[in-house]
Formats: sequence, C-alpha cells, structure tokens
Amino acid sequence: MTPLLEIKNLVKKYKDVVAVDNISFAIHQGTCFGLLGPNGAGKTTTIEVIEDVVRPTSGEIFYRGQPRRDSFSDEVGIQFQSTALLSMLTVRETLETFQSLYRKTAAIDDLVQMCQLAEFQNQYNDKISGGQQQRFLLALALINQPELLFLDEPSTGLDPQARRNLWHLVQQIKKEGKTIILTTHYMEEAQYLCDEIAIMDYGKIIAHGSPAELIGIHSPEMTVILPQKQFVLDPDQLSMPVRTVKDTIEVKTNDVNACLNTLMSHGVNLSDLTIRSPNLETVFLNLTGRQLRD
Repeated sequence: MTPLLEIKNLVKKYKDVVAVDNISFAIHQGTCFGLLGPNGAGKTTTIEVIEDVVRPTSGEIFYRGQPRRDSFSDEVGIQFQSTALLSMLTVRETLETFQSLYRKTAAIDDLVQMCQLAEFQNQYNDKISGGQQQRFLLALALINQPELLFLDEPSTGLDPQARRNLWHLVQQIKKEGKTIILTTHYMEEAQYLCDEIAIMDYGKIIAHGSPAELIGIHSPEMTVILPQKQFVLDPDQLSMPVRTVKDTIEVKTNDVNACLNTLMSHGVNLSDLTIRSPNLETVFLNLTGRQLRD
C-alpha cells in the first residue's frame, strides 16, 4: 500500500549545524503519527520542511506516491504552535476569511459545531481563552477539508480539562479517516493519540514504532512498590533489583507474577502493594536522557 506521505533521506543544514540528519519514514492514510524529541532534536525543522515552510538541504518528500507539488499546501491543514490573527475580526469572520482562500472548503457551521465554537463565535479573536483559541485554530486548520493535518504542540498551556477536550476532537478527526502528524512534549498525549511514533534526537530518528512496541523494546520492566515497613527481607535474598525510595521499596521485574510469588514465598505482606507499568515517558527519558535542555 502506497503511503500517504513518505520522507526519504531528508537533510537540513544551517551553516555548520545539521538540524535534520538523513532521516526517512512513511505515514499511511488514517494514522496519527507522532514526532517526538527534546528541545533542539530537529522535530520542528522536520515538520517545517515537510510543510514546505523551510527548504530542505537534500532529500525527497512524496505525497500520494508522487513528488510533493505546489498544490500540496492547498491539500493540507496546519495548526501552528501560535498564530497571529487580526484582533478586529470575530472568530466567525476569521473562519469566513480563511474559507474564501480555498476552492474546496468545509461548512463553517459544521466546524463551529465540531470544535464547540458556538458560544464565542461572535467574539473578537483576542477576547477568547486559551482552550477556546486552540479549538478555533484547529477549526482554521480544517477549513480546506485536508486529508493530512499537522498539529504542532496543540495542547501546550492548556489545563487538563481543555487538553482532554482537544484529545476528543483529534479522535473525532481520526475517525473521519484523516491523517495527522502530531508534535507534543506531553508523552501521555502521544501515547493516547498516536498509532505510530518516531523519536528524534540530535537530528536523527533514534526509535520508531507503535507506543506499545516502543515500551516493549525500550522499557519492558514493571515496578512493584511496597511500603518499606512491610518489606522485612534482605534485598540480597531476591534475584531482582531492589531500591529504597523515601519510605517505599521498589522492585523492578519483567515478570510480575513471578515477582509476587517470590515475595509471598518469603512472607512479604502485599496488602498495600501497587504496580507501576512502564509508559512512553519512561521510554522517552531512557532514550534521550533526563538532563534538562534549553
């Protein structure tokens, strides 16, 4: 099956800095593809090159099996991290203005309903909240009925309720068969929304797969957590890594059943036990490090 979008040997250099270092990947129709990485990893440059905002140094970009054409910008939707809009226009007037720029467009009333804009559609652009603005920018990205949608950190700065609401909208868009490229610093968001993920660092793709595949390969261990007062064993009696964290004991294991059987056989009280499963954030930190980057 021909991918909707295919990137081959993409390179972008700025003088002596290689921002994107010979990366390749393909995205199939109807998937949500997450491009993740720490600050400076090259993901924003990659997205900007694919969007045709920045010219690549070398490499090829194919859309529907053909080299990307000038019409590409008319066929995709982009929600940037931030967009400057005219403050003298209302939300609905702005939607109408953007609609006039395209031949193929969605009905404004449909977008207003889907993105829950009705309550503030007659307010000025600079008079709406952060959560309302993100839903509004999503509606603008959908105005030309794109098959491919770029969402660049769409939930940054949103409170948990507004973020979950945005996730629901993205899920609705996926159900319509649209293809999404998502960048985000929220690993929970990527794990919840993405079918496939590429993790970038220093301009290269260092891991690629579904969230479950990445967790299984790069962070398979689970953590069994017990109150320290209930752990009456010498850690040397166990053949598993054990560490003390504040007033708890953490046991790392690839086989939870075997771990629990071992603890019970040594008379450990499991009544206040908790089990922490690995997640995408664990994978991300294991691969890219825990040191803060500017």
